[in-house]
Amino acid sequence: MTDITPDVLRAHAEQQYADELTALAAADDRPRPPSWRLSPWAVALYVLGGELPDGTTVEPKYFGSRRLVEIAVATLATDRALLLLGVPGTAKTWLGEHLAAAISGSSTLVVQGTAGTAEESLRYGWNYARLLAEGPSRQALVASPVMRAMETGAIVRVEELTRIPADVQDALITILSEKSLAVPELDSEVQAKPGFNVIATANNRDKGVNELSSALRRRFNTVVLPLPDTLEEEVEIVRTRVEALGRSLSLPADLESLSEVHRVVQVFRELRSGVTADRRTTLKSPTATLSTAEAISVLTNGVALAAHFGDGRVGAADIAAGLLGAVVKDPVQDRIVWQEYLETVVRDRRDWSDLYLACRELG
Repeated sequence: MTDITPDVLRAHAEQQYADELTALAAADDRPRPPSWRLSPWAVALYVLGGELPDGTTVEPKYFGSRRLVEIAVATLATDRALLLLGVPGTAKTWLGEHLAAAISGSSTLVVQGTAGTAEESLRYGWNYARLLAEGPSRQALVASPVMRAMETGAIVRVEELTRIPADVQDALITILSEKSLAVPELDSEVQAKPGFNVIATANNRDKGVNELSSALRRRFNTVVLPLPDTLEEEVEIVRTRVEALGRSLSLPADLESLSEVHRVVQVFRELRSGVTADRRTTLKSPTATLSTAEAISVLTNGVALAAHFGDGRVGAADIAAGLLGAVVKDPVQDRIVWQEYLETVVRDRRDWSDLYLACRELG
């Protein structure tokens, strides 16, 4: 993995893994779709990890079903757009970024969906100073990330598609079906070059979600990203990401063992599913999602506490506050759920006594 530039908090995927992408391109002798930097086989290898014939080790970027990744890559090699759907924390954005980096060499063509996203974010806008001075012209036009991707034959990412108002979403219909974008003010259009495609993400647990119209949904091939199947798989995901974040943030603390990672992930999985790991005790679930991404945040905060205010070893006291903050989003309902979990589950586990006491001290 390429060293991260010291003055950049988080490098783009194509910067952080530039060495791997270069090695993959050199070793990749399989057919590549037009404008793709790598073949579909090499893109999947980059995402899932593996070893090249020259001995170069490719780190896994996504831990999950190989078949789902292959379907996603194959979709982008066709004329259909890709919709990554799942609950929060299932690495939709992470996977989309790495797919764009491997295919187009750039993951920076992004539209961030919000309730305030305007149609200009998907089509084009105007430099009004030049528009008033010169009238409509190509120089006065401000291309959106979607238009730039069409002009260059690249992948564009649309994050949180269902947060965008429905009438704005539908601006994508013609782009995805006709592969062109009309500019009536200039009596012209932009036609997409080979290699252009869209990766959109959406989750189904947000409040105020704008459902996709059937016309727009038909333009996407939907891949549902599940939560990790097993405790061990989720522990490995969290450990890998926390260690990477620790390096990028220059945190001197280290996860000496997987015990704290294991405990945080187990707490999240039990509260998420509403039953303990041994299936003996039924639990109430909090309003929080308790995703893998939130587990990563809890452990990263614990590493920071241990590094700056402890002896560098992450312990129960370092993760207790993060657990409380992740679980208790509703100060009334969630606090009851958390207290019941502490008293009926955590307290009875002998090797969890330190975690029980640390959480009880926080109230």
